[in-house]
Amino acid sequence: MRFPKIIIPLLALVLTGLACKDTPKPKKNTQETNRTPKDSLKQGQQPPAEEQKDTFRLTEDNAIDFFFEYNKTLEANKVKMTTNHGSFVIELYDNVPYHKANFIYLARQGYFDFTQFHRVVKDFIIQGGNSDDRKTAKKRTAIGRYLLPPDTRKGHRHHRGTVSMPSSEMNNPHMLASPYEFFIVVKDPGSYHLDGDYTPFGRVVQGMNVVDKINAQPVGKGDWPSQNIYIEKAEVLE
Repeated sequence: MRFPKIIIPLLALVLTGLACKDTPKPKKNTQETNRTPKDSLKQGQQPPAEEQKDTFRLTEDNAIDFFFEYNKTLEANKVKMTTNHGSFVIELYDNVPYHKANFIYLARQGYFDFTQFHRVVKDFIIQGGNSDDRKTAKKRTAIGRYLLPPDTRKGHRHHRGTVSMPSSEMNNPHMLASPYEFFIVVKDPGSYHLDGDYTPFGRVVQGMNVVDKINAQPVGKGDWPSQNIYIEKAEVLE
């Protein structure tokens, strides 16, 4: 099986160093720990965004411990994505805790706001969470540099509407996930050749027609949309 690759804006690579390489490609038609600040987690609370930027960044050493504790505070499991083509709702899987906690944490930090669906592959996937805007690189720097371990054995498959996480090239023989990006499967009934290589951590439960509309947009070289497709806001539904 050919390994997927990711298209990343040059500016984001230079500024963040988070070069995310491996993302899904359509299957050809042959056959189908450091401690985390405990006071940031008391009573389900977290420090204000500005305080976190000044005092705490996620790293390879502390990310897993942080998301393990952060997940214990979570009751929400849905995120509404509002784009310039409409809105859709993602339901996150409870038994994929690190990826769920990561996605909610980034949404609450405002990371996804004004990022883009920067890769659109017809009848296959849409991929979001990046941008060639300098502000996106700055947000990544403020939040931290880290990867997530794959979690592919929870019984979730890449059905149509599945939300999954691409992997990174950063010292990455084990397909560790790039935490800032995600892709949504558009193919019907699914893209099952991705199973085992990427981590499904949620599914679109409302607004799949918007996902299809995004997937239908014209694209140029590298599957980059001809007109920018913005995630205007990511909102955790409490």
